[in-house]
Amino acid sequence: MAAQFGRRLYKGAATTAVAAAAVAALTASQAPGATTDGPGTPTATGATPAPDVNADGDGAATGNSPYYTDLPPLNSPDPAPSAGAPSSGTSSEAGIPATVLDAYKRAEAELRTSKPGCNLPWQLLAAIGKVESGQARGGRVKADGTTVSPILGPVLNGSGFAHISDTDHGVYDGDTRYDRAIGPMQFIPSTWAWAGRDGNGDRRKDPNNIYDAALAAGHYLCRNGWDLADDADLRRAILSYNNSQDYLNTVLSWLEYYRKGTHSIPDGTGRIPSGRSDDRPGSRPGPSSSPRTTPPRATPEPHGPGKPGEAAKPGGGSPSTDPNPPSKTTSPPLPPSKPSTSPTPTDTVDHLEDAGTTELTAMAGDTFSQKISTRAETKAGKAVAKVRVRFTILGDTDATFTGGETVATVQTDSSGVAAAPALQAGEQTGSFTVRALVIGRTISGLDYTATVTARAADTLTRTSDTALTCTPGGEFADQVEVKATYKGAVADKVAATATLIKAADDATENDKGPYFKDADGKPVRTLKDLQTDTDGLLKLPKLYADDTTGTFLLRITTTGGATLTVELKVAAADSSAEPSPSPSAS
Repeated sequence: MAAQFGRRLYKGAATTAVAAAAVAALTASQAPGATTDGPGTPTATGATPAPDVNADGDGAATGNSPYYTDLPPLNSPDPAPSAGAPSSGTSSEAGIPATVLDAYKRAEAELRTSKPGCNLPWQLLAAIGKVESGQARGGRVKADGTTVSPILGPVLNGSGFAHISDTDHGVYDGDTRYDRAIGPMQFIPSTWAWAGRDGNGDRRKDPNNIYDAALAAGHYLCRNGWDLADDADLRRAILSYNNSQDYLNTVLSWLEYYRKGTHSIPDGTGRIPSGRSDDRPGSRPGPSSSPRTTPPRATPEPHGPGKPGEAAKPGGGSPSTDPNPPSKTTSPPLPPSKPSTSPTPTDTVDHLEDAGTTELTAMAGDTFSQKISTRAETKAGKAVAKVRVRFTILGDTDATFTGGETVATVQTDSSGVAAAPALQAGEQTGSFTVRALVIGRTISGLDYTATVTARAADTLTRTSDTALTCTPGGEFADQVEVKATYKGAVADKVAATATLIKAADDATENDKGPYFKDADGKPVRTLKDLQTDTDGLLKLPKLYADDTTGTFLLRITTTGGATLTVELKVAAADSSAEPSPSPSAS
């Protein structure tokens, strides 16, 4: 299937007139009209531009890669068959294998929590899974969601597809020379390295596990702040998975179909689609259809189409045993297209230059107010537009770009500038690197240093003006509570220390007077590791007094330099306030 998140040069055949009419009927209300930033995406006129043929394999548009072109039945999905009743062919077509369906729904639930603004429907994952691998080849998965055998795309050696040299040392695809798309959602290894997720809780990220792959696909579709409830963002997300107008229409048709209803069927009983975008006379072999492309360390899942209407057999391969079945037509093979010799914008880039990025500093938990801007230039210093720049966060940090990703791809504008998404600081302080690289061009990257500082406060105030008094040996009736702010805003999760000091000009811990109690009830006069809450409030434990009278000082300090000194008075009870003795009876 399509080498998802990769680039291939091979141009798949257009769908037939009948298929096109069916797509139009199913997606009439969703006619493509979005304008996106990347090259090769639909324009406002609805025309289909040429695909971006950059062969880097970046996680942006994938070009017109091979994929299953079967369209859903024109009638509505069958209701779930009754218990014990055999599944009809249409029921098998409409149903989704149980484990695969569970993986899609589990991914939707996780994204609903981690990225609620994305509004990812599980039916979109099901539509893409159908088009990419026929729902893991009819649900041929084990109980934990791992495919019975690896699902591998074609070798990306430049012969009909993009040239993507090995990036994983053959760990995932068994090929130490070239990359191949892997798993039921068809990631290439270099993209899985940053997009992979653990969806089944086994602490592994396996592209051939449907739970891991579905969750990774969900996060991939939810990057860039896209809201999939918005029609334009939905199209952008799908086109970022495979930059093809026909692919978009096919996925949308299955999305609409699954939204009308579907049901669970036993694993391994789903129908394998029969049509592919590269099914035409003289087309090059599809994914894993040639024995020569079989990697030495993995048995590839056959991707050749089975007979129409024939279901996949649990634990078995495709019904077709001939890896290269003869074409049913006598039309002569089409001659291979000659590659263009004209240099692309990417070919003209000589180096990257900073485009006015200021110092990158943010407090933990905050969004960086500065953005990284990089300009692509020729050797003569001329700006280069329409070049894709990949920004990658490197180093020991939990900082991310907006949306929670550590990799972002941005196309340069007419002035040659690519502005990275805003950086979001995590809780980990210190410096990290953001590296900018031109996709598809082997030139030096440009590194930016960003720093996350500790949460800070510049002002502390008491929330009450009640005097804090106590009698010797007693306890203070009121607890000290303060509010921290930074530049007028609430300063939450700021570290603080409270110390009972000897004098205003002597911050040494006092050895007498008021005190706190530790867990064992023993006196302590310094409290560390305190932290303001989400409202910037800090309430100290109860204070007690020994037998020493006088005025004492409590000093509270926070990260960032905010300091507040509070007076505590310990005095004997005022005898003048006691009632006068009653006169003796006469």
